Amino acid sequence: MDYLNGEPVGVDALKALALTNFGHFTTLRVDDGRVKGLALHLDRLAADCRTVFDVALDRTRVRALLGQAVDGRTGSLAVRVTVFDPGLGVARPGADAEPHLLVTCRPVGGPLAPLRVTTVAYQREMPEVKHVGLFGQLATRRAAQRAGADDALFVEPGTDVLSEGATWNVGFVDAGGQVVWPAARVLPGVTMRLLQDVHPWQRRPVPRTELPDLRAAFATNAAIGVRPLAAVDDVPLDADHPLLDVLRQRYRELPADRL
Repeated sequence: MDYLNGEPVGVDALKALALTNFGHFTTLRVDDGRVKGLALHLDRLAADCRTVFDVALDRTRVRALLGQAVDGRTGSLAVRVTVFDPGLGVARPGADAEPHLLVTCRPVGGPLAPLRVTTVAYQREMPEVKHVGLFGQLATRRAAQRAGADDALFVEPGTDVLSEGATWNVGFVDAGGQVVWPAARVLPGVTMRLLQDVHPWQRRPVPRTELPDLRAAFATNAAIGVRPLAAVDDVPLDADHPLLDVLRQRYRELPADRL
């Protein structure tokens, strides 16, 4: 069951979201009722709600609605909290907002194969906000898949600096065995921030020309954890690099909060 403000959601209630598509969200992985980085997800929702709607978000209410949505469910779920206002239309999005909370759940699949990605010059609108405007990201993913890759890795237009994936952050292992997070305008991902808490790292620009010198790369988000990249464009990477196992293990060992 999916819920809007704690009530089972119907089609009519989703028309504004489908037709206007203005809002923001976060996606959490819930494993047997527990979430890694729950406070960070709530922080994101609160900060983005202030940015997008100029309204404070009730974190306690969000947590209660999450608990309601996963109550009695076992296994692993990807739970998305979408914040939108059905009263805001295309003509007057500047009106005072009264955000609604949509909580949806889907099962999380098993282990995923390493990704083969292609680079594309692209930057999301307001990249620091996890907003629902996904057309550009999905268009780049579709084009990459139609060309034989699995996904797209963005390069900041005009700089040739690698930034992030279509729906994931990217990290690299450089020639010295150091974890590097790209210095670029990207979404501050929760999984990325959790990994930064448990393993040494540096943040610097990673130009596309450095790809042949990198040892490994990985994608991160709440649903996938740490997923290796097998290749970027025509540059092969070590999907079995031992540091990737270290990152996965340290991520698995992180404590989780019960909803």
